[in-house]
Amino acid sequence: MAKLIHLMPDLHGEEAIYVQKLIEDMDDDQAQLFINAYRTRRRDPLLILLTGCIGLVGFAGIQRFIINQIGMGLLYFFTGGLCLIGTIVDMVNYQRLAFDYNAREAQQVAMMVKGN
Repeated sequence: MAKLIHLMPDLHGEEAIYVQKLIEDMDDDQAQLFINAYRTRRRDPLLILLTGCIGLVGFAGIQRFIINQIGMGLLYFFTGGLCLIGTIVDMVNYQRLAFDYNAREAQQVAMMVKGN
């Protein structure tokens, strides 16, 4: 865990544990490459929450576009966030949405780094 805390101190909880497991068998150069690539792809959970708030008063579905769920984003946009219910549910579950997206991105980056 010390390796991850040194490289990426802004990770917490479940995400930190997940990323630590991905980089534990990497050497220092691979871990640094992973962290650099992952940092650019990662979405902060607060960004998901804030964009969900924007969906309540304006552009519904923006939080889904940010996490590359284009179909759901369009559905939310054209239905007013599924009559605001879907947007409210997303605001409650913003950490899970961010973690699921970040876990997929971390897995892709790890495969890319280990492939080199």
